[in-house]
Amino acid sequence: MLLAASCALAADPDAAPEQTDAANASGARQAYLLEIRGAIGPSTSDYIERGLDKAQDAGAALVVIEMDTPGGLDTSMRRIIKAILGSSVPVATFVHPSGSRAASAGAYILLASHIAAMAPATNVGAATPVALGGGGGEEPESSPDDEKPDAPTTVPAPSEPPKHGGSAMERKAVNDAVAYIRSLAEMRGRNADWAERAVRNAESLSADAALDEHVIDLVATDVPDLLRQLDGRDVQIASGKVHLDTGALVLTRVEPDWRTRLLDSITNPNVAYLLLLVGIYGLIFEGYNPGAVLPGVVGAISLLLAAYALQLLEVNYAGFALIALGIILMMAEVFMPSFGSLGIGGVVSFVIGSIILIDTDAPGFGISRGLIGGVAFVGACIVLAIIWLSARARVRPVVSGREHLLGAVAVAQDAFAEQGYVRVRGELWEAHVRRPVQAGEKLRIVAVEGLQLEAEPLAVQGDR
Repeated sequence: MLLAASCALAADPDAAPEQTDAANASGARQAYLLEIRGAIGPSTSDYIERGLDKAQDAGAALVVIEMDTPGGLDTSMRRIIKAILGSSVPVATFVHPSGSRAASAGAYILLASHIAAMAPATNVGAATPVALGGGGGEEPESSPDDEKPDAPTTVPAPSEPPKHGGSAMERKAVNDAVAYIRSLAEMRGRNADWAERAVRNAESLSADAALDEHVIDLVATDVPDLLRQLDGRDVQIASGKVHLDTGALVLTRVEPDWRTRLLDSITNPNVAYLLLLVGIYGLIFEGYNPGAVLPGVVGAISLLLAAYALQLLEVNYAGFALIALGIILMMAEVFMPSFGSLGIGGVVSFVIGSIILIDTDAPGFGISRGLIGGVAFVGACIVLAIIWLSARARVRPVVSGREHLLGAVAVAQDAFAEQGYVRVRGELWEAHVRRPVQAGEKLRIVAVEGLQLEAEPLAVQGDR
């Protein structure tokens, strides 16, 4: 059967709806094409959810999700899976093009889809929670059969799951992931035993091996080949069984719109981190310089954007508190010089908080260590500059206050016996002397009592 498919690439957010309207007007049946490229995060889940809603509203016959991902955030993955499970339109997830992968979170999405397909030279698996895989936990214990390549693969009975080292929290996370991926595989009638091994042992399969292991439904070279092979199949969706007629579908590619691109930008951990710093510093500068306006406006906007982004990410709020404390301590060093105690403590608190701020090891969702180091280096330089200026100020002569007047030379304004006015450092002061002085006579200040000076003529001091 010949496939009549036209791929219309939308150059702007409004292009896809126009194509949909045209297809509806001509009576053509549609297949929506969505893409997952790179790490799965909040912007990805938002894009897929809205793409599925758009396909359902347009009455599309099929949604194809092209995928190439190393994994991503658990919360975003589960949102995508819930959208797929609740979709009234069949969803075919296709690991494509060649060289792509559906690792970690991608494996869960592939198994949850109504149709699971892969292109040649692609792979799926490695679904162990990344916090465990990268956390230095103990490796699962191997059995004697694992050391024999020719031994048949066996799966422990549910009552005797494979042992897994690590803490109770790590075992809990593994068991939760196993239960979840098995339930998805069993719902779609796929190999649940391999799905469990993909979590416990981080197993991966090539496209052909995945087909042989009954992990996926088919191997296709491209999207037209995928649609050709799906024609005539029956799939089970939430509302019941659907017969696929993909022989003459018009393919509509749904591109990420401005909202998705903006969300993708601000939910980048590095961008969210910088927005957080700009927001905190902006509000601090506005507080110390009331009426400056610009720092407050920029700081408030940045802080709100950072708060929105961080609530979508997996954030450790202890890290957030340490960052805020570190900045406050470094700013306090400016106004209360402590010769480094506050400043150095602030830098240490800032660095530790920055490292633990994002509470996940998912690929693509860590804050760059170089960025943390650069910001911490600038903060440390500011602290060192404050320490240097404070030490320098201690050895400089006093230029104001009570101590500044002691020992200064004053000149009598008029002749007086006990009390009169003298000029010292350009100011008139009331002075008390023990013997009469003449106008213009030079005196030395020996004491300061309130607003009155005690002075003695220089001649008297010279006689001593």
